[in-house]
Amino acid sequence: MKYGEIIRGQFCKRMNRFIAEVIIEDQIERVHIKNTGRLKELFLPDADVLLERSKNPERKTKFSLIAVNKQGQWVNIDSQAPNKVAFEALLEGKISELGNVSTLKREVTYGASRFDLYFEQGEQKGFIEVKGVTLERDGIAMFPDAPTTRGTKHVLELAKAVQEGYSCTILLVVQLKGCEYFVPNRETDPKFADALLFAAQAGVQILAYDTIVKEDEMILNRAIPVHLS
Repeated sequence: MKYGEIIRGQFCKRMNRFIAEVIIEDQIERVHIKNTGRLKELFLPDADVLLERSKNPERKTKFSLIAVNKQGQWVNIDSQAPNKVAFEALLEGKISELGNVSTLKREVTYGASRFDLYFEQGEQKGFIEVKGVTLERDGIAMFPDAPTTRGTKHVLELAKAVQEGYSCTILLVVQLKGCEYFVPNRETDPKFADALLFAAQAGVQILAYDTIVKEDEMILNRAIPVHLS
């Protein structure tokens, strides 16, 4: 997944969920944050950041903050990027656990939820829910970084869909490279961690992939182990 025009800046402070102040070419600029998560371990004063220039001349903010440098490597924080990366990788058959799909659609409703992807593979039909992971501690990828009632609901809906004959997968896209494995962030959201374990026991496939993050691009890289308990 490629971005448009990218420019560097330095993080100053977060104003609210959607807006941050960043120094760009010695000027303080208010920019849009493409992620409403907490991101406290990333949004540190003077951290190097990457911004994409908006193509909309009428937008209030000229730039969107898409990545933060953490200990020498870029961490993509764009909450829309994981879905795009997963979609591209599936079309190209790069997720070996899922193979080649004949049909792939975005944003499909099932029951009380809307899943990120719907696929068909021969006679098999299924859903894929993509979760972007930005939280890393000591080489371990973790999700979520804040309680997520919506995320827990999606996980339980996938378990229900499996019982009705669908093939279901939760794909955790780690938005950086080099994590050893993934674990649910039980300390922050025990209900989500319990739901993920329940879903896995019900037959939902839980996958985690890290990514290669460049200044203007993010690419799905390799599968990493998932530890649920």
